[in-house]
Amino acid sequence: MKIKDITQYLETIAPLAYQESYDNAGLIVGNPDAVCEKALLCLDSIESVVDEAIEEGCNLIIAHHPIVFGGLKKFTGKNYVERTIIKAIKNDIAIYAAHTNLDNVRQGVNAKIAQKLGLQNCEILAPKKDLLKQISVLCPLAQADILRQALFNVGVGYVGDFDNTSFNVLGVSTFENAELSQQAQQGEIKIEAIYAAPIEGRVLRAIHQTHPQPKPSYTIVSLGNRYQQVGSGMIGELSEAVNEKEFLKTLKNNMQTPCVRHTPLRRKKVRKVAVCGGAGSFLLSTAIAKGADVFVTADYKYHQFFDAEGKIVIADIGHYESEQFTMELFQELLQKKFSNFAAVLSNTNTNPVKYFI
Repeated sequence: MKIKDITQYLETIAPLAYQESYDNAGLIVGNPDAVCEKALLCLDSIESVVDEAIEEGCNLIIAHHPIVFGGLKKFTGKNYVERTIIKAIKNDIAIYAAHTNLDNVRQGVNAKIAQKLGLQNCEILAPKKDLLKQISVLCPLAQADILRQALFNVGVGYVGDFDNTSFNVLGVSTFENAELSQQAQQGEIKIEAIYAAPIEGRVLRAIHQTHPQPKPSYTIVSLGNRYQQVGSGMIGELSEAVNEKEFLKTLKNNMQTPCVRHTPLRRKKVRKVAVCGGAGSFLLSTAIAKGADVFVTADYKYHQFFDAEGKIVIADIGHYESEQFTMELFQELLQKKFSNFAAVLSNTNTNPVKYFI
């Protein structure tokens, strides 16, 4: 199996197009055509993790955080980023990162947090706009089923909790060929379906490879609807309401964090919970608007805690702590696709924040 087989699969789940503009997800170091012997899964691909990969016989590191965000102009080993890259290259170890693109998909980082907290009826907290398009394609009736299935196979028609959705209209197309002085009409179906913008190339290839006509007739329209499968954070419900202290205790235990920094308790039951792995303060107003009782996230600054204003309990569990189970998520995803592929969890604690308890 080649490295690109693994990375391309991960990108079907978390397309690079879904990463934020500041991010650097994707293959950072290595040859995509190299054979992958074994993968090490981690949160941060720092130098000590490369050492672990060498010891474990792994020639691919799959990390959540990219080791490189900005451009590197020199490789002198003066800092941990340069030393990590140098060591990885010397030892022929590839480094891949799935960061905000994995944060932004429904089955990503925030879904893993929600699972750890036992949340149900989960949905994206802040769905993104301008990601949905609609394709309308005309096809002769006899070949419509084949074309429709080809579109579904590349990811068209995923709406809410439903797969393979489309709207079909039976009609009659008329046409004229001036060169042949020919007029005709035929029964056709207009297939309309929704898809995510990043897969447009696959959609068009499916049409041109499957459609019986050499020049198929289709139109594409950009939609202003929010895409409920992609966006920031997640919100869900506990199976039953609990008091705030009980929830915080469960949060501390399940997320394996030594402490939880939180705003004053409101003396109300907790039922609806919003979560965001990493720094999520930008989602506070959305969490409040959607009726969350608690907002679980990380990296809150002192003055930002005042923004709760008694409307919600902010629970800061730490950046590393909020995302540490991403390693498990990577392993689960890879095992579903490649049952015999060796992908092991890193034993290196890369958390740069230490607690004196």
